[in-house]
Amino acid sequence: MQKTTIREFASCGILRKGIDMTKKSVVVSKIIDDIRRVFQVINEQSKRVKRKTGLTGPQLWTMKTIGELSPLRVSDLAKRLYLHPATVVGILNRLELQGLVRRIRTTDDRRVVNVELTAAGNALLCKAPQVAQGLLVNGLEELPAEKLQIISAGLQELVSILGAQALPPQLMLSSEVNLPDRNETHGKT
Repeated sequence: MQKTTIREFASCGILRKGIDMTKKSVVVSKIIDDIRRVFQVINEQSKRVKRKTGLTGPQLWTMKTIGELSPLRVSDLAKRLYLHPATVVGILNRLELQGLVRRIRTTDDRRVVNVELTAAGNALLCKAPQVAQGLLVNGLEELPAEKLQIISAGLQELVSILGAQALPPQLMLSSEVNLPDRNETHGKT
């Protein structure tokens, strides 16, 4: 295969100099394939979750987190899920209607609400498959800060390429939208 460099196309004014087209197209192909793999895993796991539990991925991820850490405050659950508290409240409302979780006001401070699984929630959790969001968060949390910055920069670039900077982030394969506070900045922890 003959290498075609951008220098050969520079006279057309379309491409910049110095980048090997063959190498660049291989990298672009790898990026596209990796994006496809990510969507494939998320889609397959979401379908498996729905089939086995009747829940969306975010709902099951919420339940798994509650099951691991309960009882916990709604605000702590939101932080652990990397979601806005209002988004978590919407998920909890649906889970509570199904009898899978319950909210309990603390006796010390009635403003504080803890969340825990019901017996039905625990039973459902026993048969539930792994959740893509949980795998993703756990894997990312194990990475060093430098790698996280690289991943974040790359994803911000993809969002920019797609012109999706202003699009509210919808939870994976769910109608839930995570709306952060207006004064929060992207990338702030």
